Amino acid sequence: MAIQLIVAKVLRDELALRGIRSLTAEESETIAARIFERITELELELAARDFNIPTSSDDQPT
Repeated sequence: MAIQLIVAKVLRDELALRGIRSLTAEESETIAARIFERITELELELAARDFNIPTSSDDQPT
């Protein structure tokens, strides 16, 4: 998934700005994939609890 590669690159860049340069591309891609998994799990958990997750269309006045 291309977005995961972008997130992985952003992660590496942000860490490098803070002086952390030991994360490999593979490690950052694994972390990005896990972040997306956790977001999906959270969305499912919230949906199961009957929370409404607003979407961009929900923000518009009717």
